[in-house]
Amino acid sequence: MDTIASLFSFITTPVSWVIVQFHSLYGMIFGPDTGWAWGLSIVSLVVLIRICLIPLFVKQIKSTRNMQVLQPKMKAIQERYKNDKQRQSEEMMKLYKETGTNPLSSCLPILAQSPFFFALYHVLSSIASGKTIGVINQGLLDSARQAHIFGAPLAAKFLDSSEKVASLNASLTDVRIVTAIMIVLMSASQFYTQRQLMTKNVDLTVKTPYMQQQKMLMYIFPLIFAVTGVNFPVGVLVYWLTTNVWTMGQQMYVINQNPTPGSKAQDQYLQRLLKSITTHGEVRSRRKRTVVQAIVAKGPDRNDNERKFVVGLGKSGLAAQPDGTVIKSDTAAAEAEAGAAARRQQPKRQTKAQRQAAASQAGTDKSASGDSEADEPQAKTSLQKKDEAQDTAPKPSGKPAAGATRQKAKSGQRKGQQRPKHPTKK
Repeated sequence: MDTIASLFSFITTPVSWVIVQFHSLYGMIFGPDTGWAWGLSIVSLVVLIRICLIPLFVKQIKSTRNMQVLQPKMKAIQERYKNDKQRQSEEMMKLYKETGTNPLSSCLPILAQSPFFFALYHVLSSIASGKTIGVINQGLLDSARQAHIFGAPLAAKFLDSSEKVASLNASLTDVRIVTAIMIVLMSASQFYTQRQLMTKNVDLTVKTPYMQQQKMLMYIFPLIFAVTGVNFPVGVLVYWLTTNVWTMGQQMYVINQNPTPGSKAQDQYLQRLLKSITTHGEVRSRRKRTVVQAIVAKGPDRNDNERKFVVGLGKSGLAAQPDGTVIKSDTAAAEAEAGAAARRQQPKRQTKAQRQAAASQAGTDKSASGDSEADEPQAKTSLQKKDEAQDTAPKPSGKPAAGATRQKAKSGQRKGQQRPKHPTKK
């Protein structure tokens, strides 16, 4: 790790200078040798860096959103040219150029922060070793070595030995408790940031490999922080925890104010916008008018959230205009009511279990009716044959014989045990 950090030694002087300037400011408030002065100096360094990286963050948001939109087209290109990798790459680059998308833009903030991160790590490692670095002279070095955050020195690590921690005037238990808590908070903030992006700011109607990739990163990044965090000094953990908290808050603001179309966050935003418009009867800011204008311009290409927003305006007797404003319209209210009535008249969609039960019931009724129909021709045929046999039997001429009469009488008798005849009729 020291070898990697030494590669960014060219920026250690600017980083150390910024820390010293903030330390001189906070030292007048909390005291120059306190952990608050040095800890807040690191936090202020993070805030300054992240403010400078806001343009890159905006570009990252746009790139991530464009990549989500392009996923179906990219998948189609891969399927079409799956046997020609060169043509596939050319079509991908052509698609990126036409849409103005740069796949590397999503990594720009992390890449831009890396030099500052490793430079700060190098500065804190030098403080732990008792070496001056950048603009940090011997007096500032001694002050930094005395600074503790909740009992843990800025330059101490979770895996440090008890002798090294004792040289920094601290106990190993305090160091490990403080670093463990900071590692857990750092991993939790990273997980929540990624989960917030996946659950609220993704169009769930489009299932793409990009979503699976982001879902994997949601679990991989916190695990990486937890494993590598034991090798970071307390000052670096303060830096990284502050960065994660800043990213989480920045992303929450972006999701609430500029959500991805088709996402859950967009539905919540449009519901808030609808409530504001119906309450005041107008669109009250330029940014909101831009949102309404974009929804009107889409026309039939609106997603479900945007259609629900337009219908909600119509129910309130308002109609959105191409310039982003709204006007009162009885026609819009009537159309919204007619659309709602038409939706109410539609039959309720059955569940899968209900459809399977209905299909099995229909099959049972069909088989039962088929059996009855099969039995009816069979019975009818047997009756016809019996009648034909009786019709075709030769009729005897003259008086029938006594045996024949007796036999015929017997044939007409009921089955079962017969009542004995009276003796006088023998």
